Amino acid sequence: MSDHIQHIHLVGQRSAAAAFYPGKKECRLRKPKRQSFIYGTLILLTAGIVNRMLGFIPRIILPRVIGAEGVGLYQLGYPFFLVLVTVIAGGIPLAVAKMVAEAESRNQPERSRRILHTALAISVSLGILFTGIALAGASWVSTSILTDSRVYYTFIAMTPMLSIVAVSAVYRGYFQGLQNMIPSALSSVLETVTRIIFMLWFSWLLLPKGISFAAAGAMLGVTVGEIMGMLVLLIKYHFGEKKDNPQPGQQKGAPVETAEQPPGEGNAVHSEGIWRRLLGISVPVTAGRLVGSFSYLLESIITARSLAMAGIATSLATAQYGSLQGMVIPLILLPGALTSALAVSLVPSLSEASARRDLRAIHKRIHQALRLALVTGAPFAVIMYVLASPLCSLLYGSPDTAPMLRMMAPFALFLYVQAPLQAVLQAMERPGTALFNTLVGAIVKILLILLLASRPEYGINGALIAIIVNSILVTLLHGFSVVRLISLRLKLSDLAKTGAVMLIMGAGVKYVHTHISIAEAQWVQFLFASALGMAFYLGISLLTGLFTRRDLEKLPLIGRWL
Repeated sequence: MSDHIQHIHLVGQRSAAAAFYPGKKECRLRKPKRQSFIYGTLILLTAGIVNRMLGFIPRIILPRVIGAEGVGLYQLGYPFFLVLVTVIAGGIPLAVAKMVAEAESRNQPERSRRILHTALAISVSLGILFTGIALAGASWVSTSILTDSRVYYTFIAMTPMLSIVAVSAVYRGYFQGLQNMIPSALSSVLETVTRIIFMLWFSWLLLPKGISFAAAGAMLGVTVGEIMGMLVLLIKYHFGEKKDNPQPGQQKGAPVETAEQPPGEGNAVHSEGIWRRLLGISVPVTAGRLVGSFSYLLESIITARSLAMAGIATSLATAQYGSLQGMVIPLILLPGALTSALAVSLVPSLSEASARRDLRAIHKRIHQALRLALVTGAPFAVIMYVLASPLCSLLYGSPDTAPMLRMMAPFALFLYVQAPLQAVLQAMERPGTALFNTLVGAIVKILLILLLASRPEYGINGALIAIIVNSILVTLLHGFSVVRLISLRLKLSDLAKTGAVMLIMGAGVKYVHTHISIAEAQWVQFLFASALGMAFYLGISLLTGLFTRRDLEKLPLIGRWL
């Protein structure tokens, strides 16, 4: 697609079938169950918020059960899991979502199913292969690469997940390509609930055997949750197929016509073309995500070793890393539920708009995504900065983590905007650009960790500085790439308004929390200040036009009331 952007400027508004097969009669399209971009995003956002809120149950309770050191063991093993999952299913779900969205816009349901089956064959084969590799190399990884050999049991406990995640990822991509976000949302919520129950139960059961077994029990709980999520997707697909493809004796009315297959594309050639296209899209995306996963893996290894070089004992270094990755980072990423939903919804939406050569729709979707990411993430960043101490004390019983949270909070907006920007590059078939930007950020982060975390005066704060610099750099590179790719004009007024409203809200929250006492209980005072701050933010944002009544009317419950 070398001339892709030029085609967008030149081709007018036509149906997908007419655009791709000029001269043929447009067929009667089937009507799959689909949601609009905003509605689909809201479904995933609701599920994401529920998941993030539920996800804090184990993050609050687990440190109290197995301690920061146990959380550190769990977190040390997790980066290896992410690397293996990225290799197995990193870019395939996105490729499936994009290709299915294109097939549905051309009314080719049979091609959509063939894409699904081909992707499953690739992912499951890779899942089985890397499960064997992980089991064989677990002892070497835990003793030779990581600084704490107790990670071995956690590493073994995570291996059954690889094939399960591979299957789930492909089905999620398929449903997202149909622009039906409900199965993905339902699956993720039930997976989270199941994971919480078994994660805490298994870690508590295995705690008498030692912290290493307790951390492995937490990972086993994650495995049970992944099994539940996969089963939900399989059930939704099975019943959806029965509904969309009834048996001949059950059909009512005239059969639905399908779009004509392009000349010369038999089943064998067609399948070969699907394999080639799947790999063509997924391999660059996987490479880009591998950079992020390897960066996370190297970050965990180098941070632990740098802290040791700074003279910090192994158990304390593991506990500090556990506090950073298991407590602070999840809090920072909590508002990222929206950006994750936006990123998932953007890919099929932009792919469909691109297939129609509709530049206006592409610009509209991107502006919507960036504004939503800014507006919704800003108040949470303010609360995490101003109320860091009471927040960490209430959630984790650990006020020592507050300085790390306060240090990262002002830069959280860069992380919230980064995911939609990367989704744009992938949807517009520029994964190589996203890969380059991510690679540059990863190299800078690793070098800064080596330089700063190994110095006693910085310690764990050196790793924090490196993560902050990485988030700013990668976001700016993604933004520059998107602007250059589609001549997008960024609305700088939204940035200025967001910054001003954040300053006003921060001053208000600080004053309320320190000067207006309504109860002795810390949690009551925290909720009171946060609620007033949110109301403050909402009112000022409406006054400044940062968002409007029309935006609120798009929300399911609030919109109906308005």
